[in-house]
Amino acid sequence: MKSKLRLLSILAGAVFAPEVEAQEQTSADSARVNLPPVTVTATRQSTSLFTVPLAVTMIGSNQLETRRGYSLDEALTNVPGVFAQSRYGASDIRLTIRGFGARGAGDRSNAGTSRGVRVLIDGIPETEPDGRTAFDMVDLAAVSSIEVVRSNASALWGNAGGGVIALRTVPNFSESFASVQQMAGSYGFRRTAVRGAADLGSSMLGVTFTNTVQDGYRAHADSRRFYANATLTSQLRAGTELGIFASAANDLFHIPGPLTMAEATTKPRMANATYAARDERRYNRVGKIGVSLNHSPTGASSVAGMVFVNPKLLQRSERGTFRDFNRYHLGGNLVYRAPYDLKPGVTANTVVGADRAYQDGSILFYGLSSTNTRGTDLRDNKAEGALNTGVFAQEQIAFGAWGADLGARWDEIRYDYRSFINPKLNVEKKFSRVSPKIGINYRAGPTQSFYANVGGGVEAPAGNETDPASTFGQDTVSAINPLLDPIHSTTYEAGTRQVFPVSGSFLSSLSYDVALYHTDVTNEIIPYRGGRFYFTAGKARRQGAELGAALNGTNDLEVAGSVTMSRNNYIEYTVDSVHYGRPGKLADYAGNKIAGVPPLFYGLTIARSISEAIPVRVQVSARGTGEYFVDDANAVNVPGYHTFAAAVSTSHGIRVGNVVARPFLSIENLTDERFIGSAFVNPDVVSGVPVAFEPGAGRAFVFSVSIGSH
Repeated sequence: MKSKLRLLSILAGAVFAPEVEAQEQTSADSARVNLPPVTVTATRQSTSLFTVPLAVTMIGSNQLETRRGYSLDEALTNVPGVFAQSRYGASDIRLTIRGFGARGAGDRSNAGTSRGVRVLIDGIPETEPDGRTAFDMVDLAAVSSIEVVRSNASALWGNAGGGVIALRTVPNFSESFASVQQMAGSYGFRRTAVRGAADLGSSMLGVTFTNTVQDGYRAHADSRRFYANATLTSQLRAGTELGIFASAANDLFHIPGPLTMAEATTKPRMANATYAARDERRYNRVGKIGVSLNHSPTGASSVAGMVFVNPKLLQRSERGTFRDFNRYHLGGNLVYRAPYDLKPGVTANTVVGADRAYQDGSILFYGLSSTNTRGTDLRDNKAEGALNTGVFAQEQIAFGAWGADLGARWDEIRYDYRSFINPKLNVEKKFSRVSPKIGINYRAGPTQSFYANVGGGVEAPAGNETDPASTFGQDTVSAINPLLDPIHSTTYEAGTRQVFPVSGSFLSSLSYDVALYHTDVTNEIIPYRGGRFYFTAGKARRQGAELGAALNGTNDLEVAGSVTMSRNNYIEYTVDSVHYGRPGKLADYAGNKIAGVPPLFYGLTIARSISEAIPVRVQVSARGTGEYFVDDANAVNVPGYHTFAAAVSTSHGIRVGNVVARPFLSIENLTDERFIGSAFVNPDVVSGVPVAFEPGAGRAFVFSVSIGSH
């Protein structure tokens, strides 16, 4: 297995990004690269990828064609720095970028949510004001492109120390189309996707509907989701564009829970007996509608605004209680952009704006009935309000091949917790912080750049993390944990990216993306007992190197991948070991490795068409991680693993008249490897044995055929 890892590490590079095609044109003494424009918008303005002093990965819809499309992790396997885990194959993924978000690997209110990374769909935040993100309304069938900002992005987005993932569902098309896709596969997987887009003259309409069900690899891991998405973009007049975005999801997934290592090794398909007995599950019904308006009065400067409303009906069976959440999430933003000349050869661009988002609603806890439905005994009745206000400004200056970005953002996050059973617990608390950022970029050529940046990050504790620890009866005087403060971080980063032609071989272009980072973190929030309560580590440090490459050649040859190496340690961290049954003792974890963050992980994909005469495309891929710890004492570890996959599809579809059929067959975990797909951080220990491990799925087949008018 070590030889496999060594071979894959040599072959692996980074990202499909930048996703560009390089075309070599030669003359007697020169070669140059002609590229379509590659622009980034997750930086709150449209700018060239080669002038952004940040680590950014671009993912196109063509990279998702042979995927199931059910969960976001399928799109991120080749993005360096991004560690995405599918717990049970549904939308309940765990997402970590450069170590941010690792604490989301737990039990309490963590199933299917992430921390520390801001997720946007068509510019509308899926991330709630307290920093939690659920993935109910992320369906890759509707996605036309993804931008991943791996750098610290708090200076632009606030609660985003781990970066930004921005998905776009507005379809890219030159003429109207409609298609129907049907999938079927192992473990009861069935999926129908209907897509369509229409050119309405000055307006463009796109719609997507999906219905997905699966039994799941493990017992008590079945899920289903119905999803609908619609986008309408309209050019109202010259310089004014209106966008209307609507989506909804009906999402149910059952939770089989963690196992001991012995159970995960010998009976990986079993469910945790307690989880199964309580029928632990999540049933989320969510909707969203947003309206954006972008106006450019002078053709250069612009004003953009957006408002949204996001109602949520959430029900779950969790830890012996039935929980009803009726929430509403609403907000908007306003951004002004103004480019101008400072003097000949020196240009500037000012971006200023503000965000505001609010979430509130009732939360009712009941006992479980004999059939694991809502009981009649009301155990808690409360409301948790969160208001996030942010104001930001950024100045970009370009002079020759050089560029500089200087920006800062002020954020305030206010919590308002109310108990309708015990009003004495009512409390308000707010956190505020200024996050600065400075970056420089040097463009060595049209498709090569070097950059460096330093910036501050902020991440407020999420709603469930602010709850006081009920274990052992402590902290019962307030509805908000008084021990937690926001995470503060400072990141130093340097990197380079390039695309260039390769002449005289079967290759046509090669691109690479390299980034080095060093992050110092204060008040790292740590889950304990599977996420039932949280402590704060004084200081932590993360250092890493991200490397990648993508190459293109003849017969549609594509090779792309990523490898990430990191070192993550606690610098100052002392824990009261009363939580381990040793009152009065302290555990000092300074120097230990941070739980939940692997020091090595990689992804690699190779695809090629057989020939022009045989229009069949074959794709093979590999991914894996090194060993990592899941507890602060560094006594419980997850073994490293390597899995392989393959897919066969048509190169350009099978056309009959105006109808095109696109079939594919994919096989995940080709060698039927037994591995740990995800694990709880600082898990429960039962009779001296940690219950932490969630086995990954075995070999799985998926067959799909899509029939459309394009």
